[in-house]
Amino acid sequence: MNCIIVDDDKLSTKIISEHIRKTSKLNLICSFDNAITAINFLSSKAGNIQLVFLDIEMPEMNGLEFIRSIDAAHLQIIIYSSQEKYALESYEYNVTDYLLKPLTYSRFLKAINKAEDNLNKPSGTVPTEVKPSASGEEIYLRINNSLKCVKYEDIVYLKAMENYVALNLSDKCYTVHYTMRDIMTKLPSELFLRVHRSFAVNARKIKRLNASKLVLASNADGAEVEVPIGKSFRKMVMFNFNMLDA
Repeated sequence: MNCIIVDDDKLSTKIISEHIRKTSKLNLICSFDNAITAINFLSSKAGNIQLVFLDIEMPEMNGLEFIRSIDAAHLQIIIYSSQEKYALESYEYNVTDYLLKPLTYSRFLKAINKAEDNLNKPSGTVPTEVKPSASGEEIYLRINNSLKCVKYEDIVYLKAMENYVALNLSDKCYTVHYTMRDIMTKLPSELFLRVHRSFAVNARKIKRLNASKLVLASNADGAEVEVPIGKSFRKMVMFNFNMLDA
């Protein structure tokens, strides 16, 4: 895997570089001491990068701002920090892993194996394809070697489960081997809203807000389902809900 390091701390960069050197499946392309230079590098698509090692605390632009500034759909991102306080928020961006300093090689290797698994799905896994249709009103899912056509209007919400996503419909559920981050790039952003690191919802199904939860209409019989709202998503959710309610 071609990788880069984005870290302003020279000692941390040296340790990560040494771990990379010991790992035959990794190829370090470049190291950057600031996020802005790294963004410019990635935007040029230089080096065909698959993996980013990212320090979360940097001047000018921190690690989470870096992730928000790039097209991370096809990148594995491993964050490392001396503090745990950023871990929960970082997983709202579907990062591959979050490592705490000091960085041991065994923990580093576990994160690498997870990134490799994400990039190269195991041969024993049922092949899954998520593909929008030409009409733009449905999506095709390849499940158990057959194509399932699912209309957007039938999807109530999506739930992330490690490297899988469950698409919950009004009458059934399909599980696909995708990350939430990747599947959201396949769905229309004006219709499907990310409301939590583990949940996205069909905006047309929103009925009301209930404290820190959204209440969705789950089927034509009036049944309801509640989905939690992540703290960092609340402002966005409120904005979109107000737009829908206007």
